[in-house]
Amino acid sequence: MKYVDEYRNERHVAGLAEMIKREVTREYSFMEVCGGHTAAIHRFGIPSLLPGEVKLLSGPGCPVCVTPARYIDTLVALASHMDITIALFGDLIRVPGTLISPGEAKASGADIRIVLSAHEALDLARSDPQRKVVFAAIGFETTAPGTALTLMQAEKDLVRNFYVLNAHKVMPPAMEMILRQGARIDGFICPGHVAVITGAAAFDFIPQNYGLACAVTGFEPADIMLAVLMLIRQVNLGKPRVEIEYARAVSAGGNTMAGRYMREVFEPEDAEWRGLGILESGGLKIRECYRRFDAGIVFPVDIPEPEADITCICGDILRGVSKPSDCPLFASACTPDHPQGACMVSAEGSCHSFFKYCCHE
Repeated sequence: MKYVDEYRNERHVAGLAEMIKREVTREYSFMEVCGGHTAAIHRFGIPSLLPGEVKLLSGPGCPVCVTPARYIDTLVALASHMDITIALFGDLIRVPGTLISPGEAKASGADIRIVLSAHEALDLARSDPQRKVVFAAIGFETTAPGTALTLMQAEKDLVRNFYVLNAHKVMPPAMEMILRQGARIDGFICPGHVAVITGAAAFDFIPQNYGLACAVTGFEPADIMLAVLMLIRQVNLGKPRVEIEYARAVSAGGNTMAGRYMREVFEPEDAEWRGLGILESGGLKIRECYRRFDAGIVFPVDIPEPEADITCICGDILRGVSKPSDCPLFASACTPDHPQGACMVSAEGSCHSFFKYCCHE
């Protein structure tokens, strides 16, 4: 398959591993901040192909993992209304809230349905005009344009029973927060899907302000290995920049049309990230002209302040300061079948990937 087979070619990947080995002159630490990269790195056994001097850390790249418990509690509370249908992505269904997950609420009779897109949720609303449909809008710059376009369509078609409970986040503020907190890394493997929308230039502040290497990469073994090679060479030369490995999908300027949709519907706001706290301009807020679709305003619910689970270390894992195996719950009380923390729920979560591919190392 074009753009897959050639990036999984064993000889090619082995050649990149040898090139990396020849370039290594010291210890290196690179962080990826994309759930797709987290899963791919472990699925393809990338750490086993790298010299011991090269360490890869997982950051806050899984949108499900950074969705706060308060948001899940709000979804569950809205689902308790007899005239409301909750439409959400499948990997949200089992995310633990303070008391129960959306899946447990569904099992108790709540009308919660899994959809593949915001537009599918809009179709649900169209099919039953007497019933209120609330779409659980999560994700980074990758999914926000789809939500924006759907709200624009709902406005155009005068759909009056469609709403969005918005929790969209943006990635650069999270990366900057990690650096401001003193993360000891030499560079970032920048998120490929986010960069398709934002453009690689969204990460220029990292080499410019922090002197760290950046490589925007794809999701196949050769992609990731080449990105690591790029990062090592930048560090060795002392010339950090944002380098695009994923040129078949990413440009410097990004998808201007998607960006225009986002700016039409959303504006920046401070936002809560699970395990990280409130990040300045770390989220997107629905603009005033589309506010009638905002479920958080139309259906206000009183949610008690969630109590922090001091035994779960998802926050430390999302910041890259701990590994999943450092958590006392990992692989015992917390497994993919019985997740205690958000990082174990999604297939893109660090704990889920570590459990699936590295648990017995």
